[in-house]
Amino acid sequence: MNIFEALKKGDNILKKSGIKSYKLDSEILMSKVFQKNRIDIILNSNKNLLDKEIKLYNNLIEQRSKKKPIAYLIGKKEFWKYEFNVTKDVLIPRPETEIIVEQSLKLTKNKSGLKILDIGVGSGCILLSILRERKGFYGTGIDICKKTLDICMVNAKKLCLIDRIKLFKSDVDNFNYGKYDLIVSNPPYIKKFDLKYLEKDVYDYEPISALDGGLDGLLKVTKVIYNSSKLIKKNGILILEIAFNQTNKVEKILKKNGYYIKDVIKDLAKHNRCIVSVKK
Repeated sequence: MNIFEALKKGDNILKKSGIKSYKLDSEILMSKVFQKNRIDIILNSNKNLLDKEIKLYNNLIEQRSKKKPIAYLIGKKEFWKYEFNVTKDVLIPRPETEIIVEQSLKLTKNKSGLKILDIGVGSGCILLSILRERKGFYGTGIDICKKTLDICMVNAKKLCLIDRIKLFKSDVDNFNYGKYDLIVSNPPYIKKFDLKYLEKDVYDYEPISALDGGLDGLLKVTKVIYNSSKLIKKNGILILEIAFNQTNKVEKILKKNGYYIKDVIKDLAKHNRCIVSVKK
């Protein structure tokens, strides 16, 4: 069997499983088998596969047909301008989360020596992307999961940032290290009873702890705001990702904790996605 024939077979399996991006996914998984880019795979589609290569490819196709996310199958995900390692222990970086990076860079233009805290650092995609763009900034990331912090450190090494980042295994309630100019967070904000309505590839595979925002979706958001108010400098900036329908409630929580609202940013779908606030 050559690459072309295997891809055709993979396409059919994924298509029958309801995978909309079946053609792209089958090519990406074949790229994983050969550790080459998709263009190389397509240009060499007449190359015959070894038995072990067929077995590996078929296994990847089977997992994808069960809706396991591509990012977990290939172990990486593009975010901002960079490639991040991901495992089942971290939330897969989303394009809409790039808004946090975008706003952070916009609001810290021509600044140097700033200290940034990322609450729930995950893969490090937000914090590390900012640090790569701002050479004189220093970052701190906290997360409750050691495996998550291990992945973040792998990504920090990959991006040559280990000298400018500190990581702590801690819940935000118990963290009291330092004062920060900028705090960023993409906290869990989905209502507990809405989790079951998520796409199968999200609910069955991504860490629920990174999605579950409690009964009203605001449990973790409130914790982040309350604790950040003690960790942020006066006139410091807090940038939060939120659900599209949480704006008014989150604004009230921010104001109650001594912040004023600077901006509400919409995502590409024109939904409110990010709140920028400043500590009075």
